[in-house]
Amino acid sequence: MHYEDGTLVRRNSERSPICHGGQTNESRNAMKGTRIVVLDGFTANPGDLDWNPLAELGMLTVHDRTPPDLVVQRSSQAEIVLTNKVVLSRETIAALPGLKYIGVLATGYNVVDVEAAAERGIPVANVPAYGTSSVAQMVFAHIFHLVNNVAGHSASVREGAWSQSDDFCFWDTPQIELAGKTIGLVGLGKIGLAVAKAARAFDMRVVGYKPSGPAGIPDGIGWTDLRALFRESDIVSLHCPATRENQGFVNAELLALMKPGAFLINTSRGALIDEAALAVALNRGAIAGAGLDVLAMEPANPANPLLTARNCHITPHIAWATREARARLLRVAVENVQGFLRGQWANVVNGTGILDELAGSIRQGGKS
Repeated sequence: MHYEDGTLVRRNSERSPICHGGQTNESRNAMKGTRIVVLDGFTANPGDLDWNPLAELGMLTVHDRTPPDLVVQRSSQAEIVLTNKVVLSRETIAALPGLKYIGVLATGYNVVDVEAAAERGIPVANVPAYGTSSVAQMVFAHIFHLVNNVAGHSASVREGAWSQSDDFCFWDTPQIELAGKTIGLVGLGKIGLAVAKAARAFDMRVVGYKPSGPAGIPDGIGWTDLRALFRESDIVSLHCPATRENQGFVNAELLALMKPGAFLINTSRGALIDEAALAVALNRGAIAGAGLDVLAMEPANPANPLLTARNCHITPHIAWATREARARLLRVAVENVQGFLRGQWANVVNGTGILDELAGSIRQGGKS
């Protein structure tokens, strides 16, 4: 492997031998010639992980980043394209006649027009559940920051406030105990349930809401409707995907239901929140604070009112970014590609019925 203009490239001649059990020589040869392009690999692997397992599956090119005007050019020869946040629109997919597979290096796949891909018989696969523990950990990092302000108090000590104190201790912000408080979880998938488990360890009361209703909610989580959840909770934490239907659902009306001392946590998708309404609620003291790892526009728009809102603490979409989580992400992404090349689909998000004919094609060595 080597770099060309900052782009990682691995040629066929650089491939190490790899055995694909149960495959014919014809299909193995087809795999060797498969062109694979990663459009924005830097955030998933800034250099501390290994692209070799993916490179063993074909002729790999990894771009750190790809601007919109270069997406078609860089993908034009690829049969397999992997993206994290680079948008693959209907128009882009239509401009790539050789495209056969799209892999998303994330759980959320809203950057891909999955309907357009399905119409072309192109499977779109994501990587579910790779960051469950890491994201749940970030939820509590934000909660602890809001209820204890460890960083702020540490900074005060460094600035000499403790040395000048008349008492043996001081606090700049109220210190809040979590035991007995109510946390409301909007969304009860794997991450929501992991947060619930951690909350119960702090003797918190856990209530939850999911659009599909109360069926299947595990013991230890009380079911409530959305308005009651916002009204009753001391902490509201969002754990749902962004869809057309729920964009901006955390609006002025829901925020007005929250307790003045309540906190809002979002490690899910920024588009779930009406950001202007949240900024107003924070600045008016209608709620006590917010901990956000995501915004509607990323990187952050300098004009976003949340950047200067009262007691609003924002991290740059890093809940998923532990090395352990990213290693799982790449491993599953490679397994998804391997499955596609063998005609054994995994984590396909745009339906399996469209893939039957394609599966037969690949099992015959990639002929169409």
